[in-house]
Amino acid sequence: MLSENIRALRKSKGLSQEELAVKLNVVRQTVSKWEQGLSVPDADMLISISKVFEAPVGTLLGETVAGEEPGELRAISEKLEVINLQLARRKSARREAVLWLLISICAAVLICFAVLAVLDSPYKGWDWSDPELAVAGTAYHAFEWVFIRLAPLIFTGSAAGIAVMLVRKRD
Repeated sequence: MLSENIRALRKSKGLSQEELAVKLNVVRQTVSKWEQGLSVPDADMLISISKVFEAPVGTLLGETVAGEEPGELRAISEKLEVINLQLARRKSARREAVLWLLISICAAVLICFAVLAVLDSPYKGWDWSDPELAVAGTAYHAFEWVFIRLAPLIFTGSAAGIAVMLVRKRD
């Protein structure tokens, strides 16, 4: 993949991300994003990278066929389009997973509230002279106390996250 090839070629040339960035007139974070697969360089930048590494663009893109010339922008553009599509799909899948996680958190908070409301603090009627019941009652009361104070914050944060994600998804 492009990200792995850029990293491998950079290391084989003994360059740091900062040194490569200086040679390409970009910031170090850009090189880092390329190597992490979070973004891809455009066609002109790929040609510049290939010149710095003294390797054909096809090598950067993972191609082993020697028939193509490094200057064929159309082939490069098509490969970049495929890579960008893969990145977009990965990003979309991550957003979908985060959305479902936030929905699950909201549901779990509501279910815990319902269970606590139905149980109505049963430890209040327990025999506190029994050590095991005293420990269980204290633990139950501590959970209830912490949950009642934190759950509204967790629920509000998750609901806000869901709203933000749905608005971004619509755009």
